Amino acid sequence: MAVGFRGVLTRPDVGRLGLMAVLGFSSGLPWALSGPTLRLWMASEHVALGLIGLTANIGLAYLLKFVWAPFFDEAKPLFLGRRRGWLITVQIALVLSILALAVSDPARHVWLTLGLGAVVAFCSASQDIIIDAWRIESFAPRLQGAALACEVWGWRVAFLVSNAGVIALSVKTGWHVAVGLMALLALLGPVAALFAPEPNVTREAQPFGIGARFAQAVREPLQEFLTRRGALVVIAFIIVFRLGGALGATMLGPFYLSLGYNRALIAVASGPISLFCGLAGTGLGALLVMRLGVGRALLLTALLQVGALCLYPLLGLFPHFPHILLIISAVEAFTDAFSDTAFLSYLSGLCHPEHTATQYALLSSLAPLALHTIAGLSGFLAAQMGFIAFFVLAAGAALPGILLLLMILRFYPPAEKRGVAVS
Repeated sequence: MAVGFRGVLTRPDVGRLGLMAVLGFSSGLPWALSGPTLRLWMASEHVALGLIGLTANIGLAYLLKFVWAPFFDEAKPLFLGRRRGWLITVQIALVLSILALAVSDPARHVWLTLGLGAVVAFCSASQDIIIDAWRIESFAPRLQGAALACEVWGWRVAFLVSNAGVIALSVKTGWHVAVGLMALLALLGPVAALFAPEPNVTREAQPFGIGARFAQAVREPLQEFLTRRGALVVIAFIIVFRLGGALGATMLGPFYLSLGYNRALIAVASGPISLFCGLAGTGLGALLVMRLGVGRALLLTALLQVGALCLYPLLGLFPHFPHILLIISAVEAFTDAFSDTAFLSYLSGLCHPEHTATQYALLSSLAPLALHTIAGLSGFLAAQMGFIAFFVLAAGAALPGILLLLMILRFYPPAEKRGVAVS
């Protein structure tokens, strides 16, 4: 994700970049509420580890969003234009679903809480589809990197608020109030959408019939990608690249509580230090992508991720040293952001110019496959193996992704131009 661009920003450019940051905040806010924050809430209510691990599966909406992504291209709402109209509609549904999650009780009705978490994830994934489409259609090619950077920074700030912020606040107010306040913050999304200009996009005449329109919207972009040389190897890499991190991240909340750390300390570990390290990782990742190229930068980030996962068994061996928790959380935030920058740059480079939106939705849906499927077993594995052995396993699970990446760099290196990355 290169953030440099040529030329001078105009006032409308600056305004749209500011809106992109707010929309990034709106995108990042619900992610933790259906993921790590929800898992820590359930762990504090003494929900079984196996059920906590299943929260990894409620985010399947992020994996399957390409299925209904064409709907937002084909159907036009009754007001405010294609992008703004759907965006505001989905954002209002998101606010209501967060509010419903806030009043649920995982201790008494855990399946209802899991179901509401899945609704939050569905609305969040739908919002992401429309935000990505608005970004691609609203910014000139020279500003796409800057727009994506603004979105990622807004996303990371929101993640801090809905993760560390909610955890810290829950100590004083309880979980229901802390999560409920996130519904109020989620209202920033529709406010930003009201100020966002509707993209001026000329659309080609649509073919008649559902089958023909589906072929144009989904089959053609998919066929174009799958006919490239090395496409299956690239798909396998995208799926397994985050496997180790997905397994480990799912059990972090219960792991911290099992070591005796209270919620206040966990909030500090996930708070401003992690945010600063995450922003630094994003910036350094963008710089290294420009200097080293996306392939070598991606390999470096993959190796750093394995090193970060190896630190968690160390934390288990020395549970009475809270400063180790702070250091490990900072390293994890840095390597995660560093990796995201290189990985998203790689995914963006795989998209053909004629199918950018659909192919990006497809590829970005494959990326969290491990998180929302295999990671669902993490609670059962941790309960059987113990946390230290489990995190050793998680570090080992990152190795297949590195091997596939080495194969890609050797035989199918990323190209300089979009659409030919594996040709």
